Amino acid sequence: MENGKARVKIIILIIILLVLAAGFWFKDNLRIYDILSDNLRDFQKTEIGNLVTEVGKEVFAPPPLNVGGEATETVLTKSKIVSETNLQRQNKGLPALSENAKLNKAASAKANDMFSNQYFEHVSPSGAGPAKLVQSFGYDYISTGENLILGNFAGEKELVQSWMDSPGHRANILNNRYTEIGIAVVKGSYKGDTVWMAVQEFGLPLSACPEPSFDLKNEIDYYKGQLDDLSLEINKKRDEIDDTKRHDQNYNNLVDQYNELVRQYQLLADNVKNIIKQYNSQVNSFNQCIVG
Repeated sequence: MENGKARVKIIILIIILLVLAAGFWFKDNLRIYDILSDNLRDFQKTEIGNLVTEVGKEVFAPPPLNVGGEATETVLTKSKIVSETNLQRQNKGLPALSENAKLNKAASAKANDMFSNQYFEHVSPSGAGPAKLVQSFGYDYISTGENLILGNFAGEKELVQSWMDSPGHRANILNNRYTEIGIAVVKGSYKGDTVWMAVQEFGLPLSACPEPSFDLKNEIDYYKGQLDDLSLEINKKRDEIDDTKRHDQNYNNLVDQYNELVRQYQLLADNVKNIIKQYNSQVNSFNQCIVG
């Protein structure tokens, strides 16, 4: 009789211990669930947003310079105007400008268009200004400028000096941002007079500043899509857990699945953060280069 009572007590004790163990198991899983839920909310606050600053393009075009003068037999050349321009820069401790084929073509087109359409302005009758002009010849720039001069000159030195005597044109010639130049000097008839027209097209090309990697940006966008998909799965799984009683035999499996999804989210989010950091560093370098 006493042996039977003892067995009953032992069985009851075992049942109590099993219930307590199950309670601790649920409690432990719930603790992980709550901690990872907090982490998920933190990651969802991470911004993977607009990382690129648009290039602010600069255009400098002082009023065209008409110096008049009597016609002479002097022949002016593009190469000597380039040399005289770079000599002025050298005198101020500035690096020489390199000739750029696209800027040369733009300058030539501008000079010939002014003679053909008998105007002397930065903006053509068709509405094209300096920026549109150089871009039409495939020159993508950060900064660009245009100097125009009309008249007759004893030589290239006098022509360039006339620009230097004008504050706006001088500023273009001595602009320390420019690295390239295009020149055209053409003789023709303007308003019934025989004159020379000279055009300087200055530029700092966009290629001078290393652009952020589009591959990195595409990688960020791709992984952001994966994070969004994982977030939806996590939210669905959380809803399943909330709709399931804690003593349901499937409860722990749902919590484990939820925890695994959040761990995947954490790993991917950490990876994306590193890529964003690398990309932002490139963007900052690019922006600093543009600002100068």
